[in-house]
Amino acid sequence: MLDFFQQFFGYLQSGGYVMPPLVIATIVLWWTLGYRYAALRRGTVRGTRPLVYRYLKGKKPSRDGVLVRALEKGMKLREQNPPHLRRFLDDAFAEEESEIQKFKILITTIVLVAPLLGLLGTVSGMIETFDSLGDMSLFSQSGGIAGGISQALITTQMGLAVSIPGLIVNGILDKKQRQIQIELAQIKDLICGPIPGKEDTDALS
Repeated sequence: MLDFFQQFFGYLQSGGYVMPPLVIATIVLWWTLGYRYAALRRGTVRGTRPLVYRYLKGKKPSRDGVLVRALEKGMKLREQNPPHLRRFLDDAFAEEESEIQKFKILITTIVLVAPLLGLLGTVSGMIETFDSLGDMSLFSQSGGIAGGISQALITTQMGLAVSIPGLIVNGILDKKQRQIQIELAQIKDLICGPIPGKEDTDALS
């Protein structure tokens, strides 16, 4: 374990001043991705129509999730029978819709900026490498000029290592978010619609 940390810190030092921001970006990126993953839990495996009809029969979901919380808010509003129910539902669901979009812009920013930070480190490293050619100082270091170029490319490697997985995972979460937004709209339509008969609720249970 000690050797691992020594190699890790050596890797960071070899990349220069760009590496600490990239490490911080990595930590923030995966924390926010984890938050979004937790926030995008539906709370049920059922479709919106069976979910609403089962709720009307008193079969409430036992797990917590976006759709479950939205449905509970919507049903409470329906029981109050306010005028223009749809407007009240829009306001009630706004919190859930905001929650599933939280940190989306921050994640996208990190994914876009990380490769640019890596490129900045590479350019800085290459400038130092060619500046050192005047007095051949790099030949006195391990790896010579090739070692200097290798150090410069470490930052590009790190930037891509941060960006690519984050881009893939965020794309998956964005797709899940869009699906949940569609389901929230369906729940609004079902709540605003007529109460189904007993045969309908039995068929969809």
